Amino acid sequence: MCFFHRCLLLLLMTLLSLSSARAGGGLVLEEDKCILWIDFYSAHFTAYQPATQGNQQFCGDLPDVGETIIVLDYLHPSLKEVPVDFRIIRDVTGQGQYVKLKHVEALGDLDPYTVFYQPPVIRSDASFQIEHAFTEKGAYVAVVSAGHPSTDMIYTAVFPFQAGAFRLPLPLPALLLLLAGAGLLVWLAMRSRRKPSGTGAAS
Repeated sequence: MCFFHRCLLLLLMTLLSLSSARAGGGLVLEEDKCILWIDFYSAHFTAYQPATQGNQQFCGDLPDVGETIIVLDYLHPSLKEVPVDFRIIRDVTGQGQYVKLKHVEALGDLDPYTVFYQPPVIRSDASFQIEHAFTEKGAYVAVVSAGHPSTDMIYTAVFPFQAGAFRLPLPLPALLLLLAGAGLLVWLAMRSRRKPSGTGAAS
């Protein structure tokens, strides 16, 4: 049973670690904080849906459509000195939660897919806030860009998210494999419990 418990714990830890990872790369959970990385820049990311979820905070995926407030609290001081823009497009890349910047760039002109765009703006108060009312459930990609304080370099991060839809913590085949493994371990444990401890005495 000790071996069974170790294996089950390993499966659960694997599931939790994979579900918290952001395959898109731009938005990650670090020490229970939602951090947006734009190359070397970093910002604390928080999303709210006050009309339906009150003050509850979200990292990426949104449970509902409708009014949504996204706040970036700058962690890198240089972000206060450079223009930052924020775009949300419908996810037409076909990559789902594995979308990367190269997939977005391959779309070319993003205007046909854009549902929200905040042009570049400098926020010296170290807090960047946008508001958007989602009208359709589905998959979206956020595209966030920030300039360099002394050159013409532009850094861009992308991250996928769902609005008003449930996302499985893992791709379905991997999730089914983990569940099957956990079920097998439970079956083996129950079988070992039923196994007789010894044979009866011969008459």
